[in-house]
Order: sequence, then structure tokens, then C-alpha cells
Amino acid sequence: MILKLKICGVSDLKTLNFIVNHNYPPQFVGFIINYPKSKRYVDIFKLRELLKIDKKNLFYVAVLVNPNYNTLEEIKNLPFDYYQLYDCSPGKIKSIKEKYKKKIITAITIDSEEDVKKYKLFLDTTDIYLFDSSGYEKSMSFDHRLIKNLNLDQEVMVAGNIKINDNLENLKEIADIIDISGGLETAGLKDISKIEIFLNKIEKLKYEA
Repeated sequence: MILKLKICGVSDLKTLNFIVNHNYPPQFVGFIINYPKSKRYVDIFKLRELLKIDKKNLFYVAVLVNPNYNTLEEIKNLPFDYYQLYDCSPGKIKSIKEKYKKKIITAITIDSEEDVKKYKLFLDTTDIYLFDSSGYEKSMSFDHRLIKNLNLDQEVMVAGNIKINDNLENLKEIADIIDISGGLETAGLKDISKIEIFLNKIEKLKYEA
């Protein structure tokens, strides 16, 4: 299995340009759209400027926490490939998918083994499952072993305070896609040197048996 990567919480032009033009870019780049509590939040005006950058072959992801109608209408013409949705009912996700014709990453926040089972509620609407901690902007961890035995038809993305020096081989066993944000930051800002290290590390890991 070739491991894929999503870098989340990109909020400035320098970082986005570096990622898009890297020799080993991630497959996904995420932008925090409607959650101002996050230091990675991007308002609609800045977002429009960021998304003028040619994404080449990357997928752009709008990260949304229970978005309202106004937010969805504001971003509907922006070049997003996926909507990553937190705190949405199955019915709301289905409605968003049908109306806006986007692929869906359903985020399931994990505190216990029981939380993992929530994925069953979204089988009809989800393109990718994201299993994340319940910390949202706080970059908290959860026990990744809780999702080890899942056997899903959809791709599995895993987040939760992943760091550049983590044993990624363990994550490769349980997920198709790694989602990293805070682990690529220094003093709350994306760090180009950490991104460089991590992109090269992922590229090497892709082809290891």
C-alpha cells in the first residue's frame, strides 16, 4: 500500500507555494474554513487569494465544522475537491454532497472504541473516513490502535497530533492517508524545514516493503 499524505491548516502563500511546487508534494492540502478558534483559520478573503495558486495535481480540501448555508454558498465556486466535515449528521452530509457535488471526507472524533463504530452511520455518503482526536484545534492524540482492525471499502485517513519523528510504519499498517498539521509547525506557524523533512520521509516510506 502506497501511503498518501494530507497537510492540513495551510494559511499562507509561502507555505502553499512550497508544498505545491515540491518534488514530492502531498496528495491533499487542507484549509480551515469556518472555525475561527483555530490559529490555522483562514477567512474568505485570504482564502480566495490562496486558492489562486495553481494546485497542479493536488486535491484541495475545505475543512468545515458543521457549516451553515452561508458558508457553503461562499465557497461553492472555489476549487475544492473535497469537503472535510466535522459534527454533521448523516442527513446533512448527504445533502451537502448532493447539492455541491463534492467528494466527502467524514471526520469521526475518537475518545473510545465505541466512537470508532460511528463510521457505520456514513457508509452511503463518505469517500474517505478521517479518524481524528476530539481536540480539534488543540492537536490532541488518540490511540490509533483502535482503528487497526477496520476493513473498509473507503480509504482511511488518520490524524491526531502526528509528529515528523513518529514511527510512520505503524500508521501505514492502519491507514491509507496520514493527516498532519501541528507536527509541521514551530511556534504555531507552518515550518518549511519540517515540511521538507516530512515530505521526503513519506516519499521514502511509500516504497518500502
